[in-house]
Amino acid sequence: MPLCLILSDDMIDGSRIGGHAKALGFEVVIARTQAQAVTHLEKQPAAVLVDLHNNTLDPAALVSAVGSIKPRPRIVAFGSHVDAQRLKNARAAGCDLVLPRSAFFDDLDGNLVKWHQPADS
Repeated sequence: MPLCLILSDDMIDGSRIGGHAKALGFEVVIARTQAQAVTHLEKQPAAVLVDLHNNTLDPAALVSAVGSIKPRPRIVAFGSHVDAQRLKNARAAGCDLVLPRSAFFDDLDGNLVKWHQPADS
């Protein structure tokens, strides 16, 4: 069962994403801090879903840590559409996909399946 690692300190978003992922058959780990997320990388997640409004987030450090996993999981980040700088910084750090919240949650079930394919396949 593929692992979906969610980095979010927002309980509502974490539960919403996790609920959809579990319903699709994914194992789910929700990390509230980047340090917690990094400790779960040894479980080789198939995807890392990142809430850009997490105060512990250093996108470049997270991308670097995830880069050590083979096959490398896809990093999908989401944040407020009005916080253009945070979205831009995540793209520059190397996140595979950076989306405004509305686009992230649109067709979440279909996207979760797609996002759990290796980024380097």
